[in-house]
Amino acid sequence: MSDLPDIRDDSPLPEALRFRAPAPLVDIGANLTHDSFSRDGEAVIERARAAGVETLIVTGTDQRHARQAIELAEHHTGLYATAGIHPHEASQWNAELAAAFAELHRHPAVVAVGECGLDFNRNFSTPAEQERAFEAQLTLAAENGLPLFLHERDAGRRMLEMLTAWRDDIRDAVVHCFTGEREVLHGYLDLDLHVGLTGWLCDERRGHHLRELLADIPLNRLMVETDCPYLLPRNLPAKPRARRHEPALLPWIVAEIAHWRGDTALTVARETTATARRFFQLEENVR
Repeated sequence: MSDLPDIRDDSPLPEALRFRAPAPLVDIGANLTHDSFSRDGEAVIERARAAGVETLIVTGTDQRHARQAIELAEHHTGLYATAGIHPHEASQWNAELAAAFAELHRHPAVVAVGECGLDFNRNFSTPAEQERAFEAQLTLAAENGLPLFLHERDAGRRMLEMLTAWRDDIRDAVVHCFTGEREVLHGYLDLDLHVGLTGWLCDERRGHHLRELLADIPLNRLMVETDCPYLLPRNLPAKPRARRHEPALLPWIVAEIAHWRGDTALTVARETTATARRFFQLEENVR
């Protein structure tokens, strides 16, 4: 992570955080429609590119944010969108939303159904509401052939049950921001699903168990993401002035993954990018 890029002096990233990836990266989970990016979104994208993060999948967690993600993708080369209902918002699901998302999924910038899934940690929507919305989005993915961008928190067993029932009907799926235990991880891998890792493994309070699981994930099943502005790595050598995570910091996460796997950052960068491009069929969606 040498060869510091030329970032403007007004950057919120101190010099110690001006990383450069050893090979082009794909950030598969960037919440660039979050309000914290409303004033400097263009600069955030510029810093990402300067850091070698050339492709960004902008997460759409509800209808409004999915439309915003599509708008960003329409205006920026190398940006793509997902479109779905997050389990926190699952209580909103109805026939009108189903039709709206079916239309959004036909947009050429949309490369996955989601963020969707199950979150039994907070239960902002009831488990029954979450399962209903998730089942509906599994149906959409089966119909349109897009892969799934999944959210799962404290719901691994039920998620595995539902995905097992649908595995022959869906093309593929990635469990984004995986934070679970070995048994659940192996369940996903046994279904030939993909796993997305974030700066969670940089958190000494709750993420260290992931370091022991890294060797279990084949590189052709692994992708990397920031989940920005959330999950700022706690072990960075300095802190951004805004205390906000952004895609330009993804090379740090790649280096952490490489360290705990016993690989080089170059290997992890190349392989996770190849996996992401294949998963989202980006070669067929050059924009």
